Amino acid sequence: MPDFHLNIIAFTIPFPANYGGVIDVFHKLVALKAQGIRIHLHCFQYDRLPAAELEPYCETISYYKRKTGLKEQFSLKPYIVNGRRSDALLKNLLSNKYPVLFEGLHSCYYLNHPELQGRKLVYRESNIEHDYYCHLARSENNFFTRVFFLLESVRLRIFQRVLKYAAVMLVVSEKDCIYLQNQFPGKEVIYLPSFHGNSEIKSLHGKGKYAFYHGNLSVAENSQAAEFLIKEVFPGLNIPLIIAGLNPPHSLLQLAEDLEITIISNPANNQMDQLLREAHVNILVTFQATGLKLKLLNTLFNGRFVLVNKNMLAGTGLDELCVIADDARSIKESLASLFQQELKEEEMKKRAELLGKRYSDEANARKLIQFIYHED
Repeated sequence: MPDFHLNIIAFTIPFPANYGGVIDVFHKLVALKAQGIRIHLHCFQYDRLPAAELEPYCETISYYKRKTGLKEQFSLKPYIVNGRRSDALLKNLLSNKYPVLFEGLHSCYYLNHPELQGRKLVYRESNIEHDYYCHLARSENNFFTRVFFLLESVRLRIFQRVLKYAAVMLVVSEKDCIYLQNQFPGKEVIYLPSFHGNSEIKSLHGKGKYAFYHGNLSVAENSQAAEFLIKEVFPGLNIPLIIAGLNPPHSLLQLAEDLEITIISNPANNQMDQLLREAHVNILVTFQATGLKLKLLNTLFNGRFVLVNKNMLAGTGLDELCVIADDARSIKESLASLFQQELKEEEMKKRAELLGKRYSDEANARKLIQFIYHED
């Protein structure tokens, strides 16, 4: 293989790989390194420490302090974009002629910079961000936070126009792909699923003893889903529920304690993996049909039964691998039925076949390389 170098601008430090977009970035590094790509990683730092664990996958790693605070709000650019500007980043990008991969709209401050034009600039989509922030606003109870989310949604919709400067857009779901193709006719918009780090089905045989829900519980959407399960689904069911995730709000902890539901706060990765694998049913519900829910992929590779609502499946093509229920009553009925069953070998083979076709990190890394370098 030729000596290919690639700049990757990450919106945060992609380790530990314990939520959404960070999982995609980290496992993309791993998969590209395995294909011989020499990566120059640029990370914005604000809530994570520099990670030595990234060094085996990168030629160089540069860290830049993200700008935060009220001052960064006074801009026509979105807050999540404006705070990710750095003279040092621009200088480092201009010190070489390698392609640049912008991870998420967050990282696109310099996508239209005059001195970068003529370079291969690639946008990696993780969400239609203005839709995502609009949904966050609907889920938020705090007035000032809700106003911030709505303002950010408007600014993100306007800022999205910068994507016309990308030579190619790599999109995580078919639904989002169609949207961006309509917004940017004539641009190269390509469906490329998220990277996730799984290579084989590891689902356990037999039956588990509990249902499991997990997510970043500091995100209102996820805590709202957990609250929905606690209050509307599990009362009256003789099935234990365990909830696990990052930084659950006090109100959710109190609700779970009152109704004798177990919440595990900030579990280590190996504990989370064990909880997921040993559950009989993994419940994945979301009130947003945006992006690709990476925890869905991870659960299908590692869990037993997967019970979802339709929003969780939007644009994934994974409907036939899941049990679908959209309201509290149908979720209750599905849970009662699934706890009488065992995961069959045929189901595991079906997962291996479908996931291997669409969601292979190795195959998708080769596709990404072809899109960037036009190599067969």
